[in-house]
Amino acid sequence: MSAGGKAPIALTLGDPNGIGPEIAVKAAAEFARDGAPKVVLFGDEHVIRFYHERHAAALPLVAHVPGAPTADRQILYCGVAQLPPDSFNPGIVDAEAGMATVAYLRDAVRAAQDGSISAIVGCPHNESAVNAAGIAFSGYPSLLARLTQTPEDRVFMMLVGGGLRIIHATLHERLQTALERLTPELIEAAARAGVEALQSLGIADPTIGVFGVNPHAGEGGLFGDDDERITAPAVARLRRAGIRVEGPVGADVLLGRRDIDAFVAIYHDQGHIPVKLLAGMNSSALSIGSGVIFSSVGHGSAFDIAGQGKADPGAVIRTVRLLTERSTGDSRATTGRAP
Repeated sequence: MSAGGKAPIALTLGDPNGIGPEIAVKAAAEFARDGAPKVVLFGDEHVIRFYHERHAAALPLVAHVPGAPTADRQILYCGVAQLPPDSFNPGIVDAEAGMATVAYLRDAVRAAQDGSISAIVGCPHNESAVNAAGIAFSGYPSLLARLTQTPEDRVFMMLVGGGLRIIHATLHERLQTALERLTPELIEAAARAGVEALQSLGIADPTIGVFGVNPHAGEGGLFGDDDERITAPAVARLRRAGIRVEGPVGADVLLGRRDIDAFVAIYHDQGHIPVKLLAGMNSSALSIGSGVIFSSVGHGSAFDIAGQGKADPGAVIRTVRLLTERSTGDSRATTGRAP
């Protein structure tokens, strides 16, 4: 625990050969100077020290001891010995770095489960590197599901940014495959996970909007019967359970509603495009439904600038503050409905 009694937030380095370690150290340095919130870096010590020496040398780098009081103006880390030193090559996609990405998150999840960490922010990963390590990986939600032994179809991404929160019923997969496995149960599970996440963010009685599968949510069967078979029954079930829900309505119409706290998107682009259009790289991606509070940032690992000191930690800083505000009930300032 920190001096104030609250467990700190874990910052995992993501792909150690990408910009993740640099933005993690820069963000940790900013929080150390401000005195709050408390964060702990999770990653290989030699990688952390490389960036600490270049971007935060004035602040002591101290090994984190769970439960021990912590002083201000120091950077805490939890060493995860995984990446061989000769595989630390900023800008290079490497299977060893992909293996390390998973190891960092694995240890942070264990710390969250034992209560020594309150939440996790994962810095950018590289899917090619992780898959090259022989680990099936299509993003943090599925990995988090496996690490917490939660069914993968019960962990979802909620993208936050630009005044929007959008839960993705399906994510990184072929569109045809996503639509083939779409069921009322999957839509209902995504909405329920969203309600729980919003309640943890301080919104006691949220309203959920469900996008249609087809244009105009099928227009009464004119554009297909998918919504009559899938989204409409899910919405009916949610209403019977006492959840405030609107839809199914075409995404282009429903996104204009200012009285909805979060939306359920059917597939990746339906949810990502509006958030990325409004927020760009300033979005945050929460994985919801696993029982561990986790968010990644809404941008990639930027191998083209890795190790060059050019990476901006702003998205990490905003994401940590989003999770910090969760505990104070002040989440609307960062993630509230669009004005």
